Amino acid sequence: MKYEHEMILCIVNNGFSGEVMDAARACGASGGTVLHARGTASPEAETFFKITIQPEKELVMILVPSEIKDDVLHALYQKVGLQTPGQGIAFALPVDGVVGLPSKAREENSKA
Repeated sequence: MKYEHEMILCIVNNGFSGEVMDAARACGASGGTVLHARGTASPEAETFFKITIQPEKELVMILVPSEIKDDVLHALYQKVGLQTPGQGIAFALPVDGVVGLPSKAREENSKA
């Protein structure tokens, strides 16, 4: 099944949501929603990944057209991935219905 939109979820250390949105916008995303969250991890996970888990996190939700999903995920990996101070992870989920977004036809007509 082909989906028109994907929801990208990116979890980063507190204070890095701006970098997430900068990377996503550079690929064509229009905006996102930031939620404040708390992370948990076992000491074994910290040792295995060789990172320190900061409990304060930001969860950034970005709705994107499916055709730019891979570009956005790659940009997030480069800018805020696990090897950066943001220590972020990102993944995408298919979205089977969207309301409240302007249609492409309306956008094209308003530009004319």
